Amino acid sequence: MERRAGTYRGALALLLAGGVLMTGCAGSGEESAADRSSGSNGPAGGRQPAPAAPSAAPGQREDGARAAEDAPARESAAPDYLSTFALDVDTASYGYARRTLGDGQLPEAGTVRPEEFVNSFRQGYERPEGNGFSVNLDGARPGAGAADWSLVRVGLATATASDAGERPPAALTFVVDISGSMAEPGRLDLAKTSLGILTDELRDDDSVSLVTFSDEAETRLPMTRLRGNRTKIRDAIEVMEPADSTNVAAGVEQGYEEAVDGHRKGANNRVVLLSDALANTGETDADAILERIGEAREEYGITLFGVGVGSDYGDELMERLTNKGDGNTTYISDETQARKVFVDQLPAHVELRARDAKAQVEFDRKTVEQFRLIGYEDRKVADEDFRDDGVDGGEVGPGHTVTALYAVRLREGASGHVATATVRWLDPKTRKAHEETGSVGTGAIGGKLWDGAGARLQVTAVAAYFADTLRGGDLPGTPALGELASRAEKLAASTEDSSVAKLATMIGQADRIRNGGGDGPPGAGSEGEIG
Repeated sequence: MERRAGTYRGALALLLAGGVLMTGCAGSGEESAADRSSGSNGPAGGRQPAPAAPSAAPGQREDGARAAEDAPARESAAPDYLSTFALDVDTASYGYARRTLGDGQLPEAGTVRPEEFVNSFRQGYERPEGNGFSVNLDGARPGAGAADWSLVRVGLATATASDAGERPPAALTFVVDISGSMAEPGRLDLAKTSLGILTDELRDDDSVSLVTFSDEAETRLPMTRLRGNRTKIRDAIEVMEPADSTNVAAGVEQGYEEAVDGHRKGANNRVVLLSDALANTGETDADAILERIGEAREEYGITLFGVGVGSDYGDELMERLTNKGDGNTTYISDETQARKVFVDQLPAHVELRARDAKAQVEFDRKTVEQFRLIGYEDRKVADEDFRDDGVDGGEVGPGHTVTALYAVRLREGASGHVATATVRWLDPKTRKAHEETGSVGTGAIGGKLWDGAGARLQVTAVAAYFADTLRGGDLPGTPALGELASRAEKLAASTEDSSVAKLATMIGQADRIRNGGGDGPPGAGSEGEIG
């Protein structure tokens, strides 16, 4: 164990270096198109280089906002018309907010991530025919006090999953929290139910192992094929009982040890962490815990899927672990959601279509005066690192959609090109880099948002405005919660989408709580759906 832990610490240096870069602010945009396209990191053949970063416009900041008040030392700096971020398919923030509102409380602002609200709903994007992404851009004007602003939606989508029999086998290591806090209804009992559902859904050629942790970690089941062993696996799941404190670090370390020992070449190797993530024993810092998984991530390509449970939930810890563990998170509060995650969405959570995926959006300085990316604060990537494939991006499975929504102010009388979006990713098997691009002009974003744009764009706007309101934001054109709830109700009727109806219920709950009331039973509602 000590020898392997030492190896992990060495590999962690590379992992944390990528993390530091990922959390840095956007670059200045001074690099020329020729400089960016001359590197050796691009895909072979036919690559479209990113457009040149535009030259300075008077009094602009890196986000395109006017900044006459900025320090004189910045006046000569080129403005940044580039927005670069790692893709994110997480939905845990939305799921946890739903649970919190159902319990009659507003979620803490720090747990609200708008991109995860938006990515919890169908988007209706065109899908690519093969591997990789389609790139879709559109938008509309919200009006109502924001006449000179538009919302621009950048939508990325992967192809839906192939038949279950055609996917590569899965090798899944379940790391289950059995600490005392997991005794609360809706925690360990729900985790056991979820694993039972998943055991029924996996194929005979899939494999699972089981690690539990409280104050210490224990391997309950080494990597075991499903064929002929389903009863044995169910028995190992059923005997789990809550114990003592929460040593997440011990569980993660033991889980990755088992994942490495049971690694299957050509399979989808993944660690699945089911926990309330309330670490109170051993290492409780995400960076320290990540020291245990460096080698597994770098050498074996093992990814981390976090499944959060519980009314008290360590959102920040789970988010950081999965972001830097090449994975994603979701949150479940009842069996219906467990079936959605482990049955309906199973391929998206065990397969990969893209590794280290990043997006870069360039806004045209001739038409755009200001822009603001809604969310993705903890997924920012320095602009110059877009084509550095050593810098961590996001992992995306089949059937996923990733949406980035921007508030954009056009220059007066502007017409023509507005923005170009480029997505870059590595093939999960060959690690070869690929890119796709798309663009949008003023004609595609000038229509009315409400009662004019497509229903899915309106749902996206409702989800984003709702999230921004919950965290105390000030997006131009944000309707009051009552109006948002009414619009969501109309959209639910027109789309016949139960997830949108539940969004309307959540907004209504938030409005009543803000006005001194409460609504709904604990854990009411169900999670949005992968698009």
